[in-house]
Amino acid sequence: MPPKQEVAAWRPAVPGVVEVLHAHFTDHAYPMHVHDAWTVLIVDDGAVRYDLDRHERGTPDDTVSLLPPQVPHNGSPATAHGFRKRVLYLDTTQLDARFIGPAVDGPDLTDPVLRRRVGQLHTALADAGDELEAESRLALIGERLREHLRPGSAATAGPPARGVAHDLRDLLDAHLLDHLTLDRAATLLHAHPAHLVRAFSAAFAIAPHQYVMSRRVDLARRLLLSGRPPGEVATAAGFYDQSHLTRHFKRVLGIPPGRYARHGRAGRAG
Repeated sequence: MPPKQEVAAWRPAVPGVVEVLHAHFTDHAYPMHVHDAWTVLIVDDGAVRYDLDRHERGTPDDTVSLLPPQVPHNGSPATAHGFRKRVLYLDTTQLDARFIGPAVDGPDLTDPVLRRRVGQLHTALADAGDELEAESRLALIGERLREHLRPGSAATAGPPARGVAHDLRDLLDAHLLDHLTLDRAATLLHAHPAHLVRAFSAAFAIAPHQYVMSRRVDLARRLLLSGRPPGEVATAAGFYDQSHLTRHFKRVLGIPPGRYARHGRAGRAG
């Protein structure tokens, strides 16, 4: 029997929610990747195991997993029949950068009330016309997440010392669509190319090229859900051509971009 993969994704007309994703995978394994949004994950069937900040994590019953932006993670089925999940991608108006550290330290939140509220928000987001309900439920979810994380003294301790790895990440973000070469980055940062790769990989648990491609795939997802065709999205998201986009998109999401776009637009709001 071929592996089962079901995906539905859409952009709701609700401020703060970047994307909604519902998926059922039996054997797809997400490679290490990053998002520019907060990932709020609930698993309805099966279980997911993932690595975050070099620690193996999982999704036991009744948990809400909160994965922060810009922190690499992967994901794979933890059971023989795979997993069925629902995901919200929230922008930084809901949780700002102060909460990234606490979320890395404790991403899996055991809170039945929060779990129920996230499920109710998914229901409200499924139909056009329920935006006010969705906004109300999102406000309560954001409040409860902030209560769980409570940065406390870490919020006043000041930002951590920066190094060449962070400088390279800033440079890659600034030139996401420019096809910045490693040699050019090394010249701009006054560092050897090999040192840049080692420092970046050690700091973020992902290689610079993997980081760039996952950011471009993230951008492509948004553009596809806005209705733009895959060929146009490939160029707009920094890929060489549509086949280049398809190869990396399938590696991360498990399905080609055209199918993702069709499932995303069918019968959905936003």
